[in-house]
Amino acid sequence: MSNEVNSRLERMSGMLKRRGFILPAFEIHGGAKGLYDFGPNGGRLKNRVNQLWLEHWTSLGNIVEISSPTITPYEVLEASGHVGEFSDFMTTCLSCQEVSRADTLLEQDHPNPDSLSSNELDTLLEKIQPPCPSCSTSEWSKVVAQNLMFNTTIGAGNSGRPGFLRPETAQGMFTSFTSLYRHFREKLPFGAVQVGKGYRNEISPRQGMIRLREFNMAELEYFIDPETDITHDFGQWDKLSFELLSEDNGRIKMTIREAVSKGIVRHPTVGYFMAMTHDFLVAVGINADKIRFRQHESKEMAHYATDCWDAEIEGSYGWIECVGIAHRGCYDLESHEKYTGKTLRARREFTIPQEIVIDGWTIDGSIAGPAFRSLAGKVKTAVEQLPLATDFPISLNIDEQIVSVESTHVKRLQKTETLTGEWFIPHVVEPAFGIDRIIWHVLDHAYTETTKQEDSYTMMKLSPNVVPIDYCVFPLFEKDGMGELAKTVNHKFNSKRGIVSSYDSSGSIGRRYARADEIGVPICVTIDHQSLEDNTVTVRERNTGTQTRVHIDEL
Repeated sequence: MSNEVNSRLERMSGMLKRRGFILPAFEIHGGAKGLYDFGPNGGRLKNRVNQLWLEHWTSLGNIVEISSPTITPYEVLEASGHVGEFSDFMTTCLSCQEVSRADTLLEQDHPNPDSLSSNELDTLLEKIQPPCPSCSTSEWSKVVAQNLMFNTTIGAGNSGRPGFLRPETAQGMFTSFTSLYRHFREKLPFGAVQVGKGYRNEISPRQGMIRLREFNMAELEYFIDPETDITHDFGQWDKLSFELLSEDNGRIKMTIREAVSKGIVRHPTVGYFMAMTHDFLVAVGINADKIRFRQHESKEMAHYATDCWDAEIEGSYGWIECVGIAHRGCYDLESHEKYTGKTLRARREFTIPQEIVIDGWTIDGSIAGPAFRSLAGKVKTAVEQLPLATDFPISLNIDEQIVSVESTHVKRLQKTETLTGEWFIPHVVEPAFGIDRIIWHVLDHAYTETTKQEDSYTMMKLSPNVVPIDYCVFPLFEKDGMGELAKTVNHKFNSKRGIVSSYDSSGSIGRRYARADEIGVPICVTIDHQSLEDNTVTVRERNTGTQTRVHIDEL
């Protein structure tokens, strides 16, 4: 990173802290790495970004918002694979004992170190010998995997059960599938969204808001029938070329319709959500020229995924992944179904009913019922899955009990059934948004510095969609009734739903404009002597500085 960029980052970080956007958490106690506060301006901006995100997706009509606990039982995250797989590779400096992520140390020397195995990372560390961020020496321990979840206990004493602070919001949508399926009258496709906190015990938090231990995320789980052709209207993006980094085609620019039709984007819903993601990022204030989509390489993707694209944003830290859009197949629902034995399926009706001939085995209830008692139902299900050529007796594992099924317990099952449909596990397309990273880039793109009267002048050119304050109202002087009229105007703004207005009478009018510009207020309204005579006010526009005289009733 150049000295100029570093200097700009220092000035911007100082302003964000001073003006209550983003500041280190618990600073009076020495702070804690990877934890930040959103101050009085940042908190409002974050909530507006979240609300805009929710409205952006729920406006599709078949997507609803839910809210799940952030404390998650061990079993849920064991079923999802997080207990066994949710790890990063870390290495320790042999000189100062500072722990670092191995892939982070090699970012300058490999195009995608996150995709490397532990052995590959070891080999590259030994070859490159990157300097330690703390002491600059270059001797590293062997790479080891570190699970990133925060452990906790649900309950007290001997009745407590192990759990974790959730590393993502997604699992709450999967475990709520049955409720969602019922809500949507058992018709696919549909989706659920959730905005909230996630927790990851990052090995080496860095780059401010880019890598946090407690963070804000927003995820959509969209459930689809894999055998139904899905059509999306891409017409609204036909004049917009997207910058794509494709696994097979390299860097290309084309419309999303072209990318889907040529199979570069491998599923139409993934393509549709990529375009929707682009629209959201622009709406919150991201510069469209600094957005690109990078396709995961086959060896980089999870084994169950068929396609995955990251929306990356360019800013002071280079290109940073801020959104992941993945076709996850049926992995999540299937994993929870297998773990719990609970059905997480949807029904597909056949256009033409199908007749099937069943020739196999079932239990003889009069003999097997008394023999197997409470397990009889599960024994029946297991026996009916056996091939016709099965020789009895046979041992079956039922609920971790070994039962012996004798020839006297079973009988032939021969029948013809007419099937009108079938049950299947839906597939999922998931856009997952890192809200903190997006907010950081919103601020980074909005921050502008100019020289004004030999002084540096700072302005935040925030999108009106997410500004923390919509209007500032200034009395030119707090006398002769100007203060009272200004407070009345300010109250009228604040009485409107969704509008935030601030009253400021401190200092010169120039200083007040400067303070408003620094936190991104789009419109300032000034009440002066003329306002008392004809009820007109001066309206000043942030970006241009244009001032217009407007009647109070027309504000």
